[in-house]
Amino acid sequence: MNHESIEEWWDEVSSYYQEEIGSDDLKTVRYGPFGSTERKLRLLGDVRGMKILELGCGGGQTSIALAKRGAKCVGIDISEKQLGHARKLAKKNNVAVEFIKKSFSDLEHPSDSFRNGSFDIVVSVFALQYARDLDRVLRGASRVLKTRGLLVFSIDHPFYLLIDPETMEIEDSYYRTGKLEEEEKWPEGSRHTFVMYRRRVSDVVNALVRNGFAVERIEEPFDPDDKVWGSGYRRKLVRRIGPTIIFKCRKTPTKLLMRKGY
Repeated sequence: MNHESIEEWWDEVSSYYQEEIGSDDLKTVRYGPFGSTERKLRLLGDVRGMKILELGCGGGQTSIALAKRGAKCVGIDISEKQLGHARKLAKKNNVAVEFIKKSFSDLEHPSDSFRNGSFDIVVSVFALQYARDLDRVLRGASRVLKTRGLLVFSIDHPFYLLIDPETMEIEDSYYRTGKLEEEEKWPEGSRHTFVMYRRRVSDVVNALVRNGFAVERIEEPFDPDDKVWGSGYRRKLVRRIGPTIIFKCRKTPTKLLMRKGY
């Protein structure tokens, strides 16, 4: 991952971004733009007493919402400014969440905070599209998860990214994957570099299988009532293709993987 450019962009945008989603009441996990909620989708189940790691936690909304439901949460992110918002928000909501400055690409090897099999659930909301090497991230997630532990994450829907919201026509190829880099000019005149990585649905599913996960559910929701994430999206387009896709996966026992020959 190009840590420097992505970290710089998130540090620069963090205050604006947190203002944009500031109406979140933190009563449930919101999975992304028009992507529905945990209250409706029930992907995580009862999290009371569960130890949960959030990858790319940003301002901490997901971890805080889960901590309110009784989970023991740890959130990691590469942006110190985002983590600053997260710590303030957790204190405001009177919950204990540990927030750590760390890339989700650096979980492959054991450490004091991230031992093998130390988490019941790994969750990530709209963050893994910033991973250059998804296999590396998934290996790390598998390492820290207990056997049969859950991985639930949402990303940009790859179909949504192909369509021009003005013309409603396909403007790019679904097969053009990899790094997407765009120069942005903000209203006050400053310029910023935005970096993400595009993948086909098959690329994501195959990476999950390679790294020891069984895919239990794929959700492509459209929640027209989204007033938290949805402000920057064209309603005409999202009514046809929702911007969010969600994967629910379970870490497969090693013996089962060996028996299948993976």
